[in-house]
Amino acid sequence: MNTKPEARLRACVFGEVQGVAFRWNARRVGAELGVCGWVANKSDGSVELVAEGERRLLESLLAWCREGPRFARVDRVEASWEPATGEFDHFFIHH
Repeated sequence: MNTKPEARLRACVFGEVQGVAFRWNARRVGAELGVCGWVANKSDGSVELVAEGERRLLESLLAWCREGPRFARVDRVEASWEPATGEFDHFFIHH
């Protein structure tokens, strides 16, 4: 990313979101939108996502998270907005 991103989105997605290619699809969507950050499975069965970029693009990513990929069942998304740090240069799956 050439300029400092406008915002940082932190989201935790709950439901049937592991084992359904949620992370892979979130990485694909994030990269297509041109935002940077990461997505990871959490031990409680949720998926956590941290992304930085233009606010409107992050809002699109958040909207996608509320639906998820075809085989996911999203029960709820807890999202918060934070100041961007500019620490990421691409969108990746964090293991």
